[in-house]
Amino acid sequence: MFSRRQWVRFAVVAVSSAWLGAYAPAAMAAEKVTIFAAASLKNALDAANAEWAKESGKEAVASYAASSALAKQIEGGAPADVFISADLDWMDYVAKKNLIKSDTRSNLLGNSIVLVAAKDKAKPVDIKQGFDLATLLGDGKLAMGEVKSVPAGKYGKTALEKLGVWSSVESKVAGAESVRAALALVSRGEAPYGIVYQTDVSADPGVATVGTFPADSHPPIIYPVAILAESKNADAAAYLDFLKSEKAAHFFTDQGFTILK
Repeated sequence: MFSRRQWVRFAVVAVSSAWLGAYAPAAMAAEKVTIFAAASLKNALDAANAEWAKESGKEAVASYAASSALAKQIEGGAPADVFISADLDWMDYVAKKNLIKSDTRSNLLGNSIVLVAAKDKAKPVDIKQGFDLATLLGDGKLAMGEVKSVPAGKYGKTALEKLGVWSSVESKVAGAESVRAALALVSRGEAPYGIVYQTDVSADPGVATVGTFPADSHPPIIYPVAILAESKNADAAAYLDFLKSEKAAHFFTDQGFTILK
């Protein structure tokens, strides 16, 4: 028979074991690095994350959407460790609200914007001052990210304005929730042309680049990265170092990104 002291000790051990059983999986799950990343990064970052997992034994899980949507989610308290935006504006937005660790912020990647069409209908377009995009579109739509919020849409609108074309096509714009959604509209034949990042083209075999917007027609396309202020994940800094390393560089350059130092 157990003494009273033995029964108490047995009960404490049982409760402790039950607590560990209930919370250990949650603790293990918390070890993964969660990344909020611009939709245009999906192919490159998925490959980089797979390599990170292979090298570190730690899991990196990315959630992809327009930078605007991700910034709003971060503002709303969505749990994540790292934010990679497709422009400086949305990183500035969360920075001004003290939602990132400012000393971890840096500019990671560069990109360019292009005009795309369905691959079987793709013909070169000379993108220059006053080029007749409206006639090319005819009765069709120009697919691009929402011009007030999605970075690719903002870059695209700025470029069209600089080239003196925006007023002639504004009414034809089909604003999409992300650059990948705009790409899909062209791929499915719902829009004859679209404006996306150069790096998006390789993600869909149904589209082809027909022209590249001059670099001086829009601000430099910069992807900043930072660890979020609420992150308690000890692996976030090591993950960030990996993204900036030579080992990870080719995952991005293979997709057409440029590495910023």
